Amino acid sequence: MSNSRLSSLPSTDRPEVTQRLREAFLGVDFTADGLLELLGASAYAALARSEVVPALRATRGETPLEALVRLFLLQQPVARARVDGVLPVDECVECGWLDQVGDGEVVATVDVRPYGGSAGEDWFIVSDLGCAVGGAGGIGSRDEGVVLGVGGASTTLAGITVRTPVEAALDLGTGSGIQALHALQHATRVTATDLNPRALHITALTLALSGVPAADLRQGSLFEPVGEDETYDLIVSNPPFVISPGARQTYRDGGMGGDDLCRSIVQGVGERLNEGGFAQFLANWQHVEGEDWQERLRSWVPRGCDAWIVQREVQDITQYAELWLRDAGDHRGDMAEYQARYDAWLDEFEARKVKAVGFGWITLRKSAAADAAPSITVEEWPHPVEQPLGETVRDHFSRIDYLRSNDDAALLAAHFRLTAEVVQEQVGLPGAEDPEHVVLRQNRGMRRAAKVDTVGAGFAGVCDGTLSAGRILDAIAQLVGEDPVALRDRTPLQIRLLVEQGFLEPAQ
Repeated sequence: MSNSRLSSLPSTDRPEVTQRLREAFLGVDFTADGLLELLGASAYAALARSEVVPALRATRGETPLEALVRLFLLQQPVARARVDGVLPVDECVECGWLDQVGDGEVVATVDVRPYGGSAGEDWFIVSDLGCAVGGAGGIGSRDEGVVLGVGGASTTLAGITVRTPVEAALDLGTGSGIQALHALQHATRVTATDLNPRALHITALTLALSGVPAADLRQGSLFEPVGEDETYDLIVSNPPFVISPGARQTYRDGGMGGDDLCRSIVQGVGERLNEGGFAQFLANWQHVEGEDWQERLRSWVPRGCDAWIVQREVQDITQYAELWLRDAGDHRGDMAEYQARYDAWLDEFEARKVKAVGFGWITLRKSAAADAAPSITVEEWPHPVEQPLGETVRDHFSRIDYLRSNDDAALLAAHFRLTAEVVQEQVGLPGAEDPEHVVLRQNRGMRRAAKVDTVGAGFAGVCDGTLSAGRILDAIAQLVGEDPVALRDRTPLQIRLLVEQGFLEPAQ
């Protein structure tokens, strides 16, 4: 498929024009906060669903901000006279940001979406026309080389990424450059790769228009552009993870069979991470008949790495095929062709004995201790979480290190405290003298809930860092009339679970 339907891209050789464009955006508050104020919460949220009618209705006025929203975000022609005093129009036309059309009108050649950084920075994500407002759901071109803007997957990965300062970061399959943009805030050097040269060009535009330093942009598939001796402290990727019967669009179809692309990324990370470094991905994986999906993912984890893998959603094969056929707009075309493609997806899944597809997050952490005793947690957690989760992810691995280096005797001698914003719920029939069970619930981070017995509830409730775990258990044993030795023997397993899941933390 040719790139003829995609527009030409603005030049990256005129940084002074890009800087003036950025200043013009900021001058009229064409920012994430400015958009929210102009459009209102409802119309702003509709953009993320690829619905533009509410935003079009909210920008029928004559202000410069309304003109820029229509021009760069909603892809509407705008009278040149409306933006002449706001933008350097001649330079923007010359450099390819704008085209002159019709009777004194201009149109944007790319979409530009204001995007708020994690520390309140005003950034701008460049993408192909029709791809700014809702990611895949808003795709405006079926060309294989189309480059998407901000979607739910992009923001999810940005939110779960560990943001500790690092020397070197790698963004695999950078797309429009969102992950590289975030990484540049806490990494001295950022390398971004993409198979699609158009994506690298757009990433350069995104970084320049956002006023951040340039990244080292390299063309090639996944790790191919990375030297064998190059290692990183952070590797992130929102790869083309869709499990499809054929590669049709570069941004989503990796061209490998089944979930081989995601597996190859995970397995290839170990030798490219520095000690203590993190690798974080979004991925799809197959649920195969007769195979434990958790064991499938465990087998992907490379030697020398701990892993935390969270399955956020599972779709049966018909739901999955329909989702991505609609993503490409196939449902709006010839029905016979749509049905043939649908059939091809189901043929592919049947041949591989795939009954469902999982979606979620994979985090690896390089650790010397993992060589002998790797910690690999694979779990299903479809419930709401509180983003950003970067600190939660980092703390998970810190707790793993603590538990790995402390045996049961050390745990009983240690002091613990209940983590912030954990509440206790008693569950049982109304009027019952005693609850059927007690639940500890987190109100932050993963928002986990853990069912505990009476001893566990009593232990957690007393943990304020003043008494050792062993002394607390001795007091509970005396209170409930249980043998203290037996209680000390059976409780460390429960303590480990509560520490691992973040309900308890060592009191330093």
